[in-house]
Amino acid sequence: MSPFLRTFLLGLSALLAACASDGPREAVAPAVSDGYFSPVAEDVLIRAIGLVGTPYRYGGNTPAGGFDCSGLIGYVYRDAAHLSLPRSTRELSAMRVPLVPRAALQPGDLLFFATAGDSVVSHAGIYVGEERFVHAPSSGGTVRLDSLSSAYWSKSYLNARRVLTSATLVSRP
Repeated sequence: MSPFLRTFLLGLSALLAACASDGPREAVAPAVSDGYFSPVAEDVLIRAIGLVGTPYRYGGNTPAGGFDCSGLIGYVYRDAAHLSLPRSTRELSAMRVPLVPRAALQPGDLLFFATAGDSVVSHAGIYVGEERFVHAPSSGGTVRLDSLSSAYWSKSYLNARRVLTSATLVSRP
């Protein structure tokens, strides 16, 4: 990734985190795997981070109307990557795209969580790098950045899927 883009993303994420959070947060920098970072993943990250602060709304799928977790993912991928994804979290988690080990996460990967205390997927977010992800967490809240390393998210983490593969990028309209 270019030094300019990395600096831009760091600055943007620090600004958005400061504006939309209860307190100070670390700046988010996208991870780079083997020196390569997909331009489409850059677009996904910029779009997702740009939505931090948008109100949560159950069933919401637009910036004007608010987002739930799967509505946020669908909107970001349609807008930034020109990919149409399933609408529900359960359908997203069942897509026939590669499962990704937690240690191999890359920006743009979809993260899935079981927040009801069982092993059934009930929440999802977009990985942005350095153990951070963007998601629309709950009623009364807003789209925000959170740490995958926090006790709550670490405990409820189920798995991740890589949507941005060479096969999906080739088949884009």
